[in-house]
Amino acid sequence: MSEEERQGAASPLPSRRFEGREEFRQLLRDALACAARDGWRDIILSDPDFEDWPLDERATAESLQAWSSSGRGIVLLARNYDRVLQRHARFVQWRRQWSHIVTAVACPSADRLDLPSALWSPAWVLERRDLERSNGFCGSEPERRVLLRESLAEWLQKATPAFPASTLGL
Repeated sequence: MSEEERQGAASPLPSRRFEGREEFRQLLRDALACAARDGWRDIILSDPDFEDWPLDERATAESLQAWSSSGRGIVLLARNYDRVLQRHARFVQWRRQWSHIVTAVACPSADRLDLPSALWSPAWVLERRDLERSNGFCGSEPERRVLLRESLAEWLQKATPAFPASTLGL
């Protein structure tokens, strides 16, 4: 059994439909806590602007801090990071501290409704299909993980570097 299959089989996270902003946010909190606890090696976070993600919460920062270690990597994909900079100071600070494991890219020309709002890992995925109502699906089924990873890969090919860890002036 591969590490991916082992992690997927051991995931205590749900496989189901979710509805509403608070349930979406709680699933993200739970997933990041699970990533830290189970040692997920790779994570992709994708959203047009991450505006309503719980990135500025202490619990999220603690989960990301606990998850961060050598051999791990996280990819961030957005249209732009303006809202992240405005609303998620804890996450911005964490991103600066762990810049060596964070790859941040953007697709500024993407339609807000086309860019996936999702968390992907080898063990479990969450995909919000309706941004307005925060409805979608989550689960550890291999087909769900593969389909989301393929969709994200297409977007990542179109993306360019963004959200630098620091700004350098002359």
